[in-house]
Amino acid sequence: MITNKIQDAKEALDKDEIIGLPTETVYGLAGNIYCDQALEKIFSLKKRPFYNPLIVHIKSIDDVFKIAENIPEKAIQLANSFWPGPLTLILNKQSHISPIITADKPTVAVRVPNHPVALELLRNIDYPLAAPSANPFGSISPTTSKHVQDYFGEELSVILEGGSCLNGIESTIIGFENDSPIVYRLGAISIEEIESIVGKVAINNHSESQPTAPGMVSKHYSPRTRLILSENVMEDVEKYNKMRIGVISLYQEMNHSSVISTEILSPTKNLYEAASKLYAAMHRLDKLKLEIIIAEVLPNNSVGKSINDRLQRAAKEQ
Repeated sequence: MITNKIQDAKEALDKDEIIGLPTETVYGLAGNIYCDQALEKIFSLKKRPFYNPLIVHIKSIDDVFKIAENIPEKAIQLANSFWPGPLTLILNKQSHISPIITADKPTVAVRVPNHPVALELLRNIDYPLAAPSANPFGSISPTTSKHVQDYFGEELSVILEGGSCLNGIESTIIGFENDSPIVYRLGAISIEEIESIVGKVAINNHSESQPTAPGMVSKHYSPRTRLILSENVMEDVEKYNKMRIGVISLYQEMNHSSVISTEILSPTKNLYEAASKLYAAMHRLDKLKLEIIIAEVLPNNSVGKSINDRLQRAAKEQ
């Protein structure tokens, strides 16, 4: 059931159920972090491997001290700069945090979402929420309540309505080694924005069997339709011209008899707008019974790096 009633979501969560939760990044599958039954249900619904940790969502920066300990100064600087917002910090966990959340690791992923519905809900419950993206593991992330409903149907009694997600791609994830920041997932906050606060950061965003953070596996965010990345879209359209083709383009319409639909992410070439529209475009194309989706490589700066990261993982062959 899609609803805008916070009370319905609270009652479901209090009964250890899982709900669909809007955030500014993507919609999440949310449950009480202190209920192992709820946590296990999240993994079961998503068909997510237990080695892949979850992100804990809290209502304010003050609550991070209830979840984590020995927090580096640079983590506090980043939290003060970007929370509420699409930044997740990997921190040393407190002992009461369930190993189900952390994949048996000594660290926990935490963030404060910047969405009025999510924040209102968090202020009305007595516990933080674990909330990975509300999609089957490896599939396109959801940016509307309808995407969540299409994935899970009656398996969720409550999907909170929050409109289309503003940022449209997942949070940037940063951890620390010897107090030095490391980016584990490129996301809605650009590397340039991060480095303006804490200086140069390292990037380590690939891991298959024991990922430090969500979003590190190589095959992810994928439509059912085969997707390829292209430096020259029209050249590849000609190459696959016997197929039913869909195109994801930054700003150009692709006119060709084989192109069934072109999704333009930003007519003004705004990479933040492109990020906000990416997953919705992928969902639409994936419903058109195409044979291939050709996605344009975007400028590799700012959040363009994050968009290209998502497209590279979506295009990865099994």
